[in-house]
Amino acid sequence: MKKSLSLIFLIFCLFMAYPIIGQAAKKAKILLGSPVRQKPAILEEFLASLDRLEQKNYSLDYYFIDDNDSPISKKLLQDFSDKKKEKCAIYHPDRSHTKSYNCDECSHHWSETNVWKVAAFKDQMIQYAREQGYDFLFLIDSDLVLHPRTVDQLIRAKKDIVANIFWTQWQSNQVFLPSAWLMDQYVQCDLKREEKISGEEAKNRAFTFLDQLKKPGVHEVGGLCGCTLINKSSLKKEISFKEIKNVTLWGEDRHFCIRAAALGLSLHIDTHYPAYHIYRESELAGVEAFKRQCQFGTPKLTLAMIVKNEADRYLERVLESVRPFINEAVIIDDASTDNTVAVCQKLLKDIPLHLVINSESKVSNEISLRKQLWEETVKTDPDWILILNADEIFEDKIKDQITGMIHNPCVQAYFFRLYDFWNTTHYREDDIWKPNENYAPFLVRYHPGIQYQWKETPQHCGRFPQTIFQFQKELSPLRIKHYGWAKPEDRRAKYKRYQKLDPEAQYGDKNQYDSILDETPHLVAWEE
Repeated sequence: MKKSLSLIFLIFCLFMAYPIIGQAAKKAKILLGSPVRQKPAILEEFLASLDRLEQKNYSLDYYFIDDNDSPISKKLLQDFSDKKKEKCAIYHPDRSHTKSYNCDECSHHWSETNVWKVAAFKDQMIQYAREQGYDFLFLIDSDLVLHPRTVDQLIRAKKDIVANIFWTQWQSNQVFLPSAWLMDQYVQCDLKREEKISGEEAKNRAFTFLDQLKKPGVHEVGGLCGCTLINKSSLKKEISFKEIKNVTLWGEDRHFCIRAAALGLSLHIDTHYPAYHIYRESELAGVEAFKRQCQFGTPKLTLAMIVKNEADRYLERVLESVRPFINEAVIIDDASTDNTVAVCQKLLKDIPLHLVINSESKVSNEISLRKQLWEETVKTDPDWILILNADEIFEDKIKDQITGMIHNPCVQAYFFRLYDFWNTTHYREDDIWKPNENYAPFLVRYHPGIQYQWKETPQHCGRFPQTIFQFQKELSPLRIKHYGWAKPEDRRAKYKRYQKLDPEAQYGDKNQYDSILDETPHLVAWEE
């Protein structure tokens, strides 16, 4: 009797558990919606990234609004739809009153008409997702390239409305900024109502916010755009991109965010897997590096350095400063006569070290030495190359920021300011030596398929090929301390070297050469 009761109880438990097991195995049903008016090359990368999305825990349907001008773009979209069959729908709007839309290398130029047309397209997708009972609506711009795990991570965040971060240089030659903000049009400074703060404090708060977004996490924000997952409960509310008539903020995303907040919905940004934004056609060059990063994970950062008789100078401090964040090192010893090589081996004993020793010095022909360093470095298959001289040291903040920097898919080169120290505590600053104004490349993403061209001069050829100046760059606020001029004997030795190797100042600045031995230069105390 007891056995029969036990068997009945077991069957009852399995029966009761069946709906739970079935529910756990059920995949979330997601509608991916995108209004598309895009250049073919950019659209092709966007669609390819959708194909790479991992769909183990969800199923995707697609809803495109084809507002393309280009017949090639129309065909790309139709080919994608044909491949997905019944899982993809394309809506063709009336284009009889379409306004021009210009995207150039400077920026995107939107008219009010186009802004609210896109708003109506997005609202159409919201309504379709509601009617069809989708668990989520994923709205995405057609110039983004996604990490394969993007949607999984957004679902895992378990937020009402959560957007995946991407970084954009909204205007050429400006810094990259995120697809999220804290308040108003695009304010990235946390500011309470009626609070008055200085410009410096506003800058510090904005820096804190931006630094937070460069680390993996989920953060509450006041505004978001471009790559947004909306859950089912939010879809049931009156969310909309429609214009709010008594709000002057520009752009349909602001009006969506204001309305969502008024409805009591939270807005969050997810920074685990930043998307790559092809904001201008020139940024197509960075797509392969982004895909490589998605495939292999953490980018490989390789230190590249030329050394010669540095054992008793600054080499040990320099290597100690970079050890915590480099993955590999390539060092050319240019015929040292001291124990420089031993210092390198000691300080980098736990890091893969590719050491090349020149039997004869090449310092009189700098271009050959720089090319040698570059060629040896790219053999190690780096993702990023950091080129430092043996007397250059970053300020300590680099250790907290370097990971976010090399994970930013939008930046291909980082430029820094170099401060020339005239003793151990002060750097030189005057009309000739201008550390606050001059930025130079030190950290560059390596692209294997590019033909790199150099400035072919025997002196002052640059530490990187000239080609990198065409890359998307960011001017970093981080500073580098240069101790190569810090001792009188070093200044005299450099002055003599330039007089010998470049007597007519053919490759360098004659005024700077002549100022090296100034007896009373203007010096400024260094402050961290």
